Amino acid sequence: MSRIGKMPVTVPSGVDVEIDGSNVTVTGSKGELTRVFHERVSFEMGDGEMTVTRPDDTRQSKALHGLSRALLNNMVVGVTDGFTKELEIQGVGYRATLKGSDVELQVGFSHSVLVQAPEGVTFEVPEPTRINISGIDKEKVGQAAANIRKVRPPEPYKGKGIRYVGEYVRRKAGKAGKV
Repeated sequence: MSRIGKMPVTVPSGVDVEIDGSNVTVTGSKGELTRVFHERVSFEMGDGEMTVTRPDDTRQSKALHGLSRALLNNMVVGVTDGFTKELEIQGVGYRATLKGSDVELQVGFSHSVLVQAPEGVTFEVPEPTRINISGIDKEKVGQAAANIRKVRPPEPYKGKGIRYVGEYVRRKAGKAGKV
């Protein structure tokens, strides 16, 4: 049995879950999320808890069991608390500015790069070297953060670039002197 899949998902008060076959809609204080799950897994609503069950022990059913439970839990957490990713920019002259709902990055190119916010995701720039990405859909927030980081990933020699807060960048020595 899947260790993740067999754990029940607690549904806090104020969160409404509607199950329509393989469609699951979760509504909370921050918004509404809908996802179509694989027809192999089924959902059962108890008193304040949801469980995910699978019909058999085939390899695909086992994989979908844990995945579906994790996705359902992310939906419930998203509509109650939301998700946030933080990026930091390191490098002389590297900075970010907010242009409407989009972020404009100046990261060493001859031009500035404009990154548009996907639907349901908001950007904040509390200081020029920090970007906060927040929203209710964990997948969209993570993908938006990855797209911003992809503009100028951190390089190993000087460590310049865009990185997640707390990310460790392994440094290289660079050119050694003549021997």
